Amino acid sequence: MNTFDQAAAPSGRPGLKRVDVHVEGIVQGVGFRPFVYALARRLDLAGQVRNDVNGVHIEVEGACPRVEEFLTALEHEAPALAEIERVTVVRAEPAGHHGFTIAASDPAGLRRALVPADTATCDDCLRELADPADRRHRYPFINCTNCGPRFTIVRAVPYDRPLTTMAGFPMCAECAAEYHDPGDRRFHAQPTCCPACGPRLRLLDSRGNELCGDPVATAAALLRAGRVLAVKGLGGYHLAVLAAAEPAAAALRGRKHREDKPFAVMAADLAQARRLCVVDDTAAALLTSRARPIVLLPRRDAPPAAAPPTAPPTALPTALPTDLPDAFPDAFPDALPDVLPVAPSVAPGNRSLGILLPYTPLHHLLLAELAEPLVLTSGNVSDEPIAHDDADALARLGGIADAFLTHDRPIHVRADDSVVRPVAGEVTVLRRARGYAPEPLPLRHFVPRTVLACGAELKSTFCLAGDRRAFVSQHIGDLENYETLRSFTDGIDHFCALFDLRPEIVAHDLHPDYLSTKHALEIPGVEHVGVQHHHAHIAACLADNGEPGPVIGVAFDGLGYGTDGTLWGGEFLRADLTGFERLGRLAPVPMPGGAAAVRQPWRMTAAYLGPAETHRKLGVARRNADRWADVLALAAKGVNAPLTSSAGRLFDAVSALLGVRDHITYEGQAAIELEQHADPAETGAYRARLTPGDLLTVHGEDLVHAAARDLEAGRPTPVIAGRFHNGVADTVLRACAALRDATGLTAVALSGGVFQNVLLTERTVRRLREAGFRVLTHLRVPPNDGGISLGQAVVAAARDRAGLSPAL
Repeated sequence: MNTFDQAAAPSGRPGLKRVDVHVEGIVQGVGFRPFVYALARRLDLAGQVRNDVNGVHIEVEGACPRVEEFLTALEHEAPALAEIERVTVVRAEPAGHHGFTIAASDPAGLRRALVPADTATCDDCLRELADPADRRHRYPFINCTNCGPRFTIVRAVPYDRPLTTMAGFPMCAECAAEYHDPGDRRFHAQPTCCPACGPRLRLLDSRGNELCGDPVATAAALLRAGRVLAVKGLGGYHLAVLAAAEPAAAALRGRKHREDKPFAVMAADLAQARRLCVVDDTAAALLTSRARPIVLLPRRDAPPAAAPPTAPPTALPTALPTDLPDAFPDAFPDALPDVLPVAPSVAPGNRSLGILLPYTPLHHLLLAELAEPLVLTSGNVSDEPIAHDDADALARLGGIADAFLTHDRPIHVRADDSVVRPVAGEVTVLRRARGYAPEPLPLRHFVPRTVLACGAELKSTFCLAGDRRAFVSQHIGDLENYETLRSFTDGIDHFCALFDLRPEIVAHDLHPDYLSTKHALEIPGVEHVGVQHHHAHIAACLADNGEPGPVIGVAFDGLGYGTDGTLWGGEFLRADLTGFERLGRLAPVPMPGGAAAVRQPWRMTAAYLGPAETHRKLGVARRNADRWADVLALAAKGVNAPLTSSAGRLFDAVSALLGVRDHITYEGQAAIELEQHADPAETGAYRARLTPGDLLTVHGEDLVHAAARDLEAGRPTPVIAGRFHNGVADTVLRACAALRDATGLTAVALSGGVFQNVLLTERTVRRLREAGFRVLTHLRVPPNDGGISLGQAVVAAARDRAGLSPAL
């Protein structure tokens, strides 16, 4: 948006024009000042450019046509990483400046400048990395104005080297010359460095002793020997093994206490990724984007059964080869098989793989040295935050990793890898972190008072909203231990300081036992706003699409605290940003054993099937015969068996019924594996009754009983799983059609963790659109609880804007 002061040009200086320009958005850390400098010099304009706490300030003067050309080019020729939100232009009297300079940053005032996300190594830097004649040949920290670390090294704004973790590395003469040379592509690149002055790579054993030899070549030799390697990345440590090495993958799984959840695999390039997975155009664009997320894709090999863990030798080899090739472009053999093998323990029983491409110079060097894919998973023990401090990493990962490929550039902010999944030519974000955070989401409506939203318990994020921006934090994890809670609270403090936002309203979930809720209620001197879990899901989807509502909101997830004190999770709402009305639900069923029914999905099968004697012949009843009757009794008596309308628990029940998963080791596992098990070619669908009333009731038990009848009749389980998914999609359509007749609403928003399921989401969206509905799905924040904080923030802001009571 441009705003101009319409004052006439001052008399006595015909043909000359001066303007003061302020540019807001992501314009620091992206080469914007060097771009402005070069543009002004090209047009023979005088003045200066500097960073300030709001963005970039420019004073420019010269011939009127050239000033106008400058203003046009400012927006249309901006650097690739820049995202301009607003340009304010004010005319002023020419001051007779000569030449154009980059001035010192101005740190005064409220901080509103945006911080860019970390960006994958650019092609120019990769060419230098591979060039034996270049002084940065094989230097693992090569970067420029177009790539490298940003968010994870920034301590404060304006974005200048002294306010980053590069402050401890004074530039050598050659780097300083590049930094000050307007013709160099590292002109004013704040993290610029080289082997003479920058961070240094080291390889340590598990006790912290430095190992001899070239760190990358020796690390590769360790990986070939079946060892587990900790690798320091941009936002924390990863744990790595060769993707094809089953003993190493199984050992990593055992040491990390990660029984079943799949590991991500890093491929060297797009060609190698295509030998692991089916990669369409959407997936290719995601894999090669500057964010470089993990992309969930169908694997090309059939998923084998997991093999029993086999540990590699415990001692490091006495002799390690260090004479491996220097120049990595020739490291790949010419003749390669069509499909690359993946060890069974990497993604046991899973038809998909999480694939990512190298995004740091170190990754490129290591992958080239190995010439084969690498498992790269978060450097933590399950349920803990990713390790990012060096001493902490050695202490926490010393029992997992045999060696540490590390360096001395501090990480100021931990950030996991982002995870995305292509859905029908679009993208669903499952975890928003490195490469995306902390770049803000634009809001349709003004936020009158700063809001802090503390999110939910699982897949935790927080959100700070002010003006027309929402800063959703990077993925933090499940708030179930002290370390993760500390990462959550430290993150809030950092965002508040970085963006100079002081919360006046604090939004939270209604569940009184969530650690996020408890933290919110402990913040003094603010207005507290409770936001119902599923309303927050739908509000997040609305905000993600720039929509105000009202819509028919379909919120399907695991569990969320309802306004009536029961556990919701299969909800049909009439919702906008200020409030909601519950229009329908899945028929409530008991959860025998409470939380035990989440960990043991077979309990939900028993609750849905009930006490009919014929069900005792089913495999799920036989497998759990020693406890089946007791669980049925709990369900019947309502003792330690809270009622829930959860769609997630419905999927759990069918998963266990079909023998897919009786017990889980990570959240959502039973439903995830049920989707994997379903035949995508199946067109049949089970039918659930809809009962009208004050609340439209959807009888999910009909779907379970229909699946049980087909199972007893000998139908293949993939066919049954396919019919169940189709039945849920049909049921959503029929319920929304009934609610359209009752309310007149024609837009549907789909949110909640169940809609991470591609098979369900694609079929639901198609059915709804064919029936004339406008369908909203998530675009930039996850449909799971990672998007809850955005929903809470926009609800609290909307209620504040409307002058409504904070009580929801």
